[in-house]
Amino acid sequence: MENLLEQLNPQQLLPVTDTEGAVLVLAGAGSGKTKVLTSRIAYLVREKNVPPEDILAITFTNKAANEMKERLSAIIDCGNMWICTIHSMCVRILRMFPEQAGFNRNFSIYAESESGTVMKKTFLSCGFADEKLLKTVRYRISEIKNEGLSPDEYEEKYGDEENAEAVYKVYVLYQKHLKENNALDFDDLLLETLNLLRRNRDVLDFLAGKFRYLLVDEFQDTNGVQFEIAKYLASAHGNLFAVGDDDQSIYGWRGAKIENILGFHRSFPGAKVYKLEQNYRSTKVILNLANAVIAHNGKRNKKTLWTDNADGEAPVYYAADEEAGEALYTARTIAALVAKGYRYSDFAVLMRINALTRSYEQEFAKYGIPFKVFGGFKFFERKEIKDILAYFRIIVNPLDNEAVTRIINFPKRGIGERTVAALEDYAAQEGISLYDSLFEIDEIGFNAGTSAKLNAFCALLKDLVMQGQALPVRELARYVVAATRMRDAYDKNTDEGENKLANIEEFLSSVDEFARLNPEASVGDYLSQVTLSADTDEMDESNYVTLATIHAVKGLEFRQVFLCGLEERTFPGERAIRERDGMEEERRLMYVAITRAREKIYFTRSKSRYLYGRRELTAPSSFLKELAPVMKIDEPLSSPRGYGYGGREYFAREYGGTYGIGQVRYSAYRPEEDLPTFGGQKKQAPVAAKAEVSPQKKDLSALRDGVRVRHPKFGEGTVVSTKGAGQNLIVNVAFEGLGVKQLAAALAPLEVL
Repeated sequence: MENLLEQLNPQQLLPVTDTEGAVLVLAGAGSGKTKVLTSRIAYLVREKNVPPEDILAITFTNKAANEMKERLSAIIDCGNMWICTIHSMCVRILRMFPEQAGFNRNFSIYAESESGTVMKKTFLSCGFADEKLLKTVRYRISEIKNEGLSPDEYEEKYGDEENAEAVYKVYVLYQKHLKENNALDFDDLLLETLNLLRRNRDVLDFLAGKFRYLLVDEFQDTNGVQFEIAKYLASAHGNLFAVGDDDQSIYGWRGAKIENILGFHRSFPGAKVYKLEQNYRSTKVILNLANAVIAHNGKRNKKTLWTDNADGEAPVYYAADEEAGEALYTARTIAALVAKGYRYSDFAVLMRINALTRSYEQEFAKYGIPFKVFGGFKFFERKEIKDILAYFRIIVNPLDNEAVTRIINFPKRGIGERTVAALEDYAAQEGISLYDSLFEIDEIGFNAGTSAKLNAFCALLKDLVMQGQALPVRELARYVVAATRMRDAYDKNTDEGENKLANIEEFLSSVDEFARLNPEASVGDYLSQVTLSADTDEMDESNYVTLATIHAVKGLEFRQVFLCGLEERTFPGERAIRERDGMEEERRLMYVAITRAREKIYFTRSKSRYLYGRRELTAPSSFLKELAPVMKIDEPLSSPRGYGYGGREYFAREYGGTYGIGQVRYSAYRPEEDLPTFGGQKKQAPVAAKAEVSPQKKDLSALRDGVRVRHPKFGEGTVVSTKGAGQNLIVNVAFEGLGVKQLAAALAPLEVL
């Protein structure tokens, strides 16, 4: 234990050894908070002789929980310790006390796609049709649940607000539908656990008495319900250890309350507060940038990150004429650094909204740069995976009507919408589930052909439910895929079909990995884990560039980071600009993005951008102005008349050409330009764009008009035109079936035929 404590700096050691009462640790980015958490748990077990089962550690993601388990298992026996996300903890509690909570133990968990489907059905059944209202109602119901309110409590408190009648009506019927399907959505997992603790004294006494020490990571991201759950669980012993950073509170849009961490001392009088300000991740230059931005926020606990690391490289700023040039600049820079010994996995391209990934996906594909996108569809949200999981859901919970509806005709078995509607009507009339109605099809009056199809489907589901009781989860997964003939639904001779089949195999691999780590777990346990998985849980050690929203990479780090789309109304977003609190959260996002970088950061933007259906001129992000004192940017940071809102004269004067609705004419990329100076240090063009194409120049002399070439992704094509010369040669290639693509010849993996 002495060796473990010796690895801590003085600021880390204090909270680790202060074990009694409420403690708040304000842990700056890269300050070693995971080390503090694991060291404190090990200290409790080894020095204070606390049984592992008396400790509850709540993390933000499954990945963080697994990392903590791995670190602790090398020090202590943590087999009986609860280390999990708060949603996983709530699932575990509700399954421990199903009768007290008012649910069948095998309840389904509806992810966003399932809950969205149910919400839309409920919305339409209430006589509403406006899609905008549906979006408002769905968002508002989630907010209400995060506030801990039932439909009646909502009506009493907010009955006078706009759309209150629609919200109340849909909320009541939505909850009724979930109850009938023995299902809970993500918000319900929290709310029903809170209700259980509020209403059942025996359950509260058991759990609060069981967990002598409660540790909560990422405390700044807790919402109102999560905060109340933590208070209840810590009520018996009072030993709540909260770790977080108010400067990284970036989930206000989904209910997180920064007041939970800012007002911690008021909620827990006598609480001790410690600050971790020494950063072990980044260079001094990067921390200076982060400190410069976050200092503009008013609602924060003041702290300043510092490090003993080297000064590091100056930041780079690049403004392209449009988004293709912005992405091309990034591609060229990454390719040059990889040629010098970097790995693709050393790089991340971060953005405020995932709509900006498109140009990077296109440019990276052109030049053979491997990448993976995070912040969009997660692996377990892909249709083919959701279909397999629907069979799993029926095996665990046959009352799940949504799961039955999803796969009643997938793979296709000739069961149409009218047949499904007739089944649903019969089930509603008889007060039974869709699954049960399949056993009574003779009572409904289908013709012989339809009855035969439904009987076959019923027999399949019955067999799967029985196999679910007998087979281990690994064998069951393969049985489901085989019995449903899932692979036959996809054409392996097409790219799309091949990708879907590959995803099915990847799914089976995920089941294998789960079974290896959890040999006694059931298919229900597997369902709970994947339904509650976070986007970053899918990140692995493969060699690819990460394209991600800033939200998706919180807690991660990369050697070099490209932060793109630094334009007003993109980052910060338009709504945030109108709200003071909104701007503070956007600024925290900027702080999080900067502190993901270990060695170097690039700030990029486009002077015009095609987004939401049209091209517009853009103004530089106001965050660039806040960086100006520590970073020289050779571009006006105030917005000229019309700039960012269609200033045609300004555009023509500055960039040449013409500007019209939906189109712009100008040079897409100017590799011969020198880059601006940064931080008072002159950076020559080779550092950023011109000479970094490759340390070994390619012979491009064969690339002339009419020459046939092959590209590993686009196939064979013909060079139809060229411009530029030498290593700055740009070729336009007509690929068969894909049209003309513009490529930087020095970078593109083209083979002359």
